[in-house]
Amino acid sequence: MIIVAGLIIAFVLVLVFSNRATRNCRWRAVRSGDKDGEAMYRCAACGAVVFTSTGKEPLHCRVNQPEKKE
Repeated sequence: MIIVAGLIIAFVLVLVFSNRATRNCRWRAVRSGDKDGEAMYRCAACGAVVFTSTGKEPLHCRVNQPEKKE
């Protein structure tokens, strides 16, 4: 009974603390595309390409966001 309760609590915690903004994205680092101190990441699900200065994968999905025009 304790094991079942623990599994239910763990499942609820995963649902509460998961980042929904990147749920469908599968970011992969592309080291050959790194430039000027920025890391390149490509989403395996949608194909979006993003550069981050932190070296960590993006926090938000780029599928529904329009591209910035400079």
